[in-house]
Amino acid sequence: MTPDSTYEKVAEFAATYGLLYLMVLFAGVLVYAFWPKNKKKFEEAARRPLEED
Repeated sequence: MTPDSTYEKVAEFAATYGLLYLMVLFAGVLVYAFWPKNKKKFEEAARRPLEED
């Protein structure tokens, strides 16, 4: 096994499973952001900069 083929295998693995990992992570963030239970928390955070101390 040459070093080039090892690099190519690692690069292919990283490209394939890295993409899958990021897609799952993105889907998780979307689910968290749009979960109905979190709506109140995000609305309060959106109003926070407009409140006076």
